[in-house]
Amino acid sequence: QVQLVESGGGLGQAGGSLRLACTASGGDFSGDVMGWGRRTPGKQRELIASVSGSGRESYADSVKGRFTISRDNVRNTIYLDMNNLKPEDSGVYYCNLNPRYQLGQYWGQGTQVTVST
Repeated sequence: QVQLVESGGGLGQAGGSLRLACTASGGDFSGDVMGWGRRTPGKQRELIASVSGSGRESYADSVKGRFTISRDNVRNTIYLDMNNLKPEDSGVYYCNLNPRYQLGQYWGQGTQVTVST
């Protein structure tokens, strides 16, 4: 069965950096779009970054220029390099997988990110 496991969350400082990782298991997802979503206080979960199997990246305006998504297809792992963190980045970050030939998508359990001032 498909499983997405996030790691790297924790406490960061405003202006600092954190790196999240997500490893997918249960199949080869190297050709599928994967990404990161987050749920911040008072808001619904939103997709903030995605990367295609070929490495094409997409970002929400809120993180564009600060966050970078990347992937290692051999390891079925994606990363989110978060730079210039802001307190409003605090929330739960979820790994996302969108299989090419399935209607549904998968989400990890999430990892908490807290940005202090």
